[in-house]
Amino acid sequence: MRSTKRSPKTIDEYLASVNANHRDALQKIREAIHAVAPNAEECISYGIPAFRLNGRALVFFGAWANHCAFYPGSSASLKKFRSDLKGFQLSKGTIRFSPDNQLPVALVKKLVKARVAQIDDDRTRSKRSTASSS
Repeated sequence: MRSTKRSPKTIDEYLASVNANHRDALQKIREAIHAVAPNAEECISYGIPAFRLNGRALVFFGAWANHCAFYPGSSASLKKFRSDLKGFQLSKGTIRFSPDNQLPVALVKKLVKARVAQIDDDRTRSKRSTASSS
């Protein structure tokens, strides 16, 4: 049986559909992402809030029944900041947290900065390999 629940088209619609505790935690993450990557575009991808930078997936976040999650877009970022992430449940590409034990804004900013740098490095490498193959 198919659900009649409408899929959100914007992050605002997504946030309006989650409980207030989750919404507050996710709004802080959203603001931190904008602070670090002001040119990133908001979107919904895989049914959850996401940001794109230069056409590439930057980061994702979402609310679930018993937790919130932040998806830094790269397992390398998780490895790089593993010591900062003690106290949070981690799995490949996912950081789980609760509204009463939120990801610190400063840590979200570090994760986003690392992902922006990774996307920039990939673009630079791609441009170099395209130029050298010409």
